[in-house]
Amino acid sequence: MKIAFDAKRAAQNRTGLGNYSRFIVRILRRFAPQHDYLLCIPNPARASQLADLPQAGAYTRVSPRTPLGRRFSSLWRTLMIPRELRRQGVALYHGLSNELPLGIRRAGIPSVVTIHDVIFLHCPEYYKPVDRLIYRLKFRYAARVADRIIAVSQYTKHELIRWLNVPAAKIDVVYQGQQLDFARVTVEQRQYVRQKYHLPLRYILYVGTVEERKNLKLVADAMDWLRQRGDLPEDMRVVAVGRSTPYAEDLKVYMRDLKLDKYFLFLHDVAFADLPSFYLMADFFAYPSRIEGFGIPMLEAAAAGIPAIGCTGSSLEEAGGEGAFYVDPDDAEAMADCMLRLWNDSVLRKERSAMGLAHAERFSEERLFDDLAEVYRKVLGGIW
Repeated sequence: MKIAFDAKRAAQNRTGLGNYSRFIVRILRRFAPQHDYLLCIPNPARASQLADLPQAGAYTRVSPRTPLGRRFSSLWRTLMIPRELRRQGVALYHGLSNELPLGIRRAGIPSVVTIHDVIFLHCPEYYKPVDRLIYRLKFRYAARVADRIIAVSQYTKHELIRWLNVPAAKIDVVYQGQQLDFARVTVEQRQYVRQKYHLPLRYILYVGTVEERKNLKLVADAMDWLRQRGDLPEDMRVVAVGRSTPYAEDLKVYMRDLKLDKYFLFLHDVAFADLPSFYLMADFFAYPSRIEGFGIPMLEAAAAGIPAIGCTGSSLEEAGGEGAFYVDPDDAEAMADCMLRLWNDSVLRKERSAMGLAHAERFSEERLFDDLAEVYRKVLGGIW
């Protein structure tokens, strides 16, 4: 059976939607190798991230064949794919990143779409008006024509019902798994990473794009609160790993004004292979994001065996589990109290780490494949 995927993100993106896309096609190849998996790649010259897939050559790559499609790859991805899927005899198309090509239903091809979040509707202030318009059109179309919708968390499912009026019965929750390999990290690798990035002996880790929605400012405000109380440990440090943005530069100015800049180390170009060591050497993890579709860094922290602090109000409790602490995204005092407790109490860190590891076991590749396969069975019936 041939199953096709929108593989633009899998081919081009290192984080977020790219990681999710590669995870899905990888577990399908691992647990259901009898099928033929087609990766629809609009620009084959930009497919470097596919090299990370085991048996990368075992996937069939589909790209524009006509001069028009090659010149206007976005047009090919949006309008021309259904004709190619019919020519290839595809049984199912899975849109891995919130959208489906126009005409997929008219082409008679069953489809599944994964919708990761609808933050652009819930928090429009974080998006440009033109982006909100484009997302609204794409998401509504995909939600309407897809045979099944995968939400990456219960929270996202409720958001789809609330903001897009999607019937609950059409939505399946299939969590995403984390892809960092912690088990193979050696002591020597950790030492190498510590020296390479000049990491402090002890630190709190943050991983994620440094943008307003991720709310890293809360950690700075919490440290300022501790200092005002006279409780700020002199050796407390925060290592923030993630893509920089204009907001990140504003945040650095804010920290300098508070005279807290020496407590923060920003790293924007960390190699993916080095990231597991960052988690394993951290005292604990802080992820104060205001809203997430799932919040994969919380699951990564749990899988690494380090305790975490997240924020209430979206999906982070699902990703982090009961071993993590959760505070209101505007409560600097509560964040400060959690940070200080975890920094000073090694027994508490050990207890919470064990709870996190137990939580992470629920996101095994086998279990997530079974959940995904059940969605495909709902669409394809006995032929899957």
